[in-house]
Amino acid sequence: MQYLLIRSKRRSVGAQIKEGKLVVHAPLFMSVEEIEGFLLRHKVWIDRHLEADRERREVAAQSAKLTPDEVQSLMRQAREYIPLRVQYYAPIVGVTYGKVAIRAQRSRWGSCNAKGDLSFNCLLMLAPPEVLDSIVVHELCHRKQMNHSRRFYAAVLRVCPDYYKNRKWLKENGYLLFAKLGK
Repeated sequence: MQYLLIRSKRRSVGAQIKEGKLVVHAPLFMSVEEIEGFLLRHKVWIDRHLEADRERREVAAQSAKLTPDEVQSLMRQAREYIPLRVQYYAPIVGVTYGKVAIRAQRSRWGSCNAKGDLSFNCLLMLAPPEVLDSIVVHELCHRKQMNHSRRFYAAVLRVCPDYYKNRKWLKENGYLLFAKLGK
């Protein structure tokens, strides 16, 4: 089984499928035998997810791409709409924020930096409104917790109780939105 191995100061081994490849994250101290034992124990999961990723990539490759004019139109819509949603949710979350940027990205829905600047993907305009709102709340909650801890998710769920349902929608459908940008 081929894989890309990334070692870091983590405590446990983990695997993910990224761009059609198996990526293994392992602690610095873990032996190759232990890593390969982990992979053998999780072979069914790995094979199932590699196949699902392959199928998603085939569907995405066949999906219609947005023209440059359509992308610009989406950017304009997002620049008008998303800052209003940020403005609406910020007091509910109980935070302030800096600039709001809109981008056309191929792998990220939103981000928040240490200065409080927020960035959102214009493709969110193609998602259901509640999914867009959940990303806005997610990024605003990073103003309280710059991590993905239990406290962070508690803050998200307080404002957006359907967050996990919306995240599931993005996991199942987001690749089709990303595919609209082409390569």
